[in-house]
Amino acid sequence: MKIHGSGQLAQTLMRHNLIDVYELVVFPVVLGEGKRLFETSLDHSMRLAGSSTTDSGLVVLTYEPAGELTFGSVDDPRSS
Repeated sequence: MKIHGSGQLAQTLMRHNLIDVYELVVFPVVLGEGKRLFETSLDHSMRLAGSSTTDSGLVVLTYEPAGELTFGSVDDPRSS
């Protein structure tokens, strides 16, 4: 299934982990602000599975879920 232009449907599917592959088409134009596709309250850890660029400059990025985020710690070098 592909979702075109429905951010609300995409967010609902993301919330329930029902998306296997994300294919994002990036247009090289900036026109103000838009709606966020990825909610900040969800874990969106992904790995880049592929990328390509069209002759017109579009960038096509394919991402796959990479599992849950893991967090570590960094020791403060000043503490030793």
